[in-house]
Formats: sequence, structure tokens, C-alpha cells
Amino acid sequence: MGWRIAVYGGTFDPLHEGHLQVAEAILDAFALDRLLLVPAAVPPHKRRQAISSPYHRMAMLALATADRPRIFISTIELESPARPYTIETMGKLQAIYPDGQLLFVMGGDSFRDVTTWREYQRILTEYDVIVATRPGYPTAATEEEEGMAGMAGHLAPELRSRVVNLLGGRRPSPEQLADRHIFLTDYVAVDVSATDVRQAAATGRSLSGMVPPAIAEYIAKYQLYRSLL
Repeated sequence: MGWRIAVYGGTFDPLHEGHLQVAEAILDAFALDRLLLVPAAVPPHKRRQAISSPYHRMAMLALATADRPRIFISTIELESPARPYTIETMGKLQAIYPDGQLLFVMGGDSFRDVTTWREYQRILTEYDVIVATRPGYPTAATEEEEGMAGMAGHLAPELRSRVVNLLGGRRPSPEQLADRHIFLTDYVAVDVSATDVRQAAATGRSLSGMVPPAIAEYIAKYQLYRSLL
């Protein structure tokens, strides 16, 4: 049986503690062999936004993951001149790992907008999808139905039927992992965003607790995000 590999794409501008907490929690909860961080050159939905150099973003990813043996960085999108869409990247990675089971990781905000993505139905049906929500989503059992309706209500019924609610820190069962599903999770407890980090860096505030120390030092050394002032 092939490896079980999570694919966690994003701008990572910069990588922060929330990203790392999600990655480690998913590796553990889903019994994965490895997790690939896939920095985007310029994400299709962010082409009008200013994005830091891919070299800086790649360097920060390398600094933060050097001592994490199951977290790897894939440059597949940085090396693609065509600025691929997610479905294209997943297809290329499946060709690299033909016997592997790929699980696509996305944030709660992206999941709400997923119906605007190219061929999103294929992403949600051809691969397991792990939705990593930030703090604030309902987690109690009494809120389960409300949480499901709020988070997956934008999907067509046939896609909603694939949703598995793991809110409340629950783990998937072997039976659930045996078939493709959309897993709603809330493993991350750090309420931080890349926007928060960029704004803090722009005003010279401490980044302690927001990013790993190595990334904080890198941001300060190269004076990243100062242009936001």
C-alpha cells in the first residue's frame, strides 16, 4: 500500500504557527506518512494582491520545517510557468506518487469559497479533503447540525453527503478513511492569520507566538512587510 500524503497549499506569506499546528495535528490524526507544503507562485484567486517573493516564502518554509521529519516542501507550483490551478497540481502530484493516497488540506475560508474554484467538484470527489477551521466554529455536540449547515450549506446535496464532521477534535475512523470524504476539523487552537503577522511586522510589533523564532528573525533581517506602512 502506498503512502498517505497530505497536500497543504497556500501562499504562506508568511508561514505561521497556525499553519504548523494544523500540519502536525493532521499528520497525527490521519496517520499520515508525510505532509507536503505547496507554496503558490501567485494563487489564481489572489492575482490582484501584492505577494512576497517566492524566494523569501520558500526560505521561511525551509527554516520552519527543517527539524520536522514528516513535513516536506514541494516547489511544484513555484516551478510551473503556467500558474496551475489546484486540480492541475493534484494531478501532477498523483503522477509523482502513483500509489499514494493524497489528501488535500484547505482552510475554512477557502472552503467557503471553493465553489468559485476551477473544477472544484473534481477536487471534492477525487480526493479526500481536510478542511482546517480556525477557532470560533461550533464544536459542541449540540451545535453539530448547525455547524454542518453553516460550513457545508454552500455545497450541492451530493457533495454535502460526503462531509464528515470531526469538529471538537475528533479523529476519523478507519471506516471513514477507507473512502473519500470531506473532513471538517478544528485541530488548530492558535487564532492567527498571515494578515495579522504582516500587519504586526509592518508596525514593528513582536511576532512572538505568531511565527517560529527563525521566521521572526528572517522577517526582521530582510525587513519584510515594511512596505505595508
